[in-house]
Amino acid sequence: MRVLAVDPGLTRCGLGVLDVGAGRRLKLVAVGVLRTPAELETSQRLLTLERELTAWVQLHRPDVVAVERVFSQHNVRTVMGTAQAAAVALLVAARAGCQVVGHTPSEVKAAVTGSGRADKAQVTAMVTQLLGLSAPPRPADAADALALAICHAWRGVASQRLERAVAAARAAGPTTTRSVATLGVRR
Repeated sequence: MRVLAVDPGLTRCGLGVLDVGAGRRLKLVAVGVLRTPAELETSQRLLTLERELTAWVQLHRPDVVAVERVFSQHNVRTVMGTAQAAAVALLVAARAGCQVVGHTPSEVKAAVTGSGRADKAQVTAMVTQLLGLSAPPRPADAADALALAICHAWRGVASQRLERAVAAARAAGPTTTRSVATLGVRR
């Protein structure tokens, strides 16, 4: 499975592509940061992101695009730009027919470091170690995108398997669904 992860941002948008093999082995394919000049109109910045993200999707042909879910911050202007960049990533992925998933920042931190409250330095250090990199990815947006890809590789795949099992149990009939429900799986 190939995962393209997007750490959305209007000024800097982190991108990471990983191949996920048997046993959840990770192989770095590409990492980068898309930048848009602050002096451009927002519409032009979003158009630039759309073109560059489309090029990444066409080049790397991901099976899934993971986008970090936007969370509320005190600076509404920053949240708006991040949300707009995330929307562009969702649009590009959907247009390409890719599966699209979202993960929260705390999910990403917990998947990579074991703690949902890890700081950026801890996340970057673990990304560097997990991918066997000789140097930490820079800037932080690149490391964040790779962390998001790792999160999806490890957590998203397991969640998808569980969802498929529950769907299969429901399709099989009430007896099987009841047995799944007794295992503590919500329907």
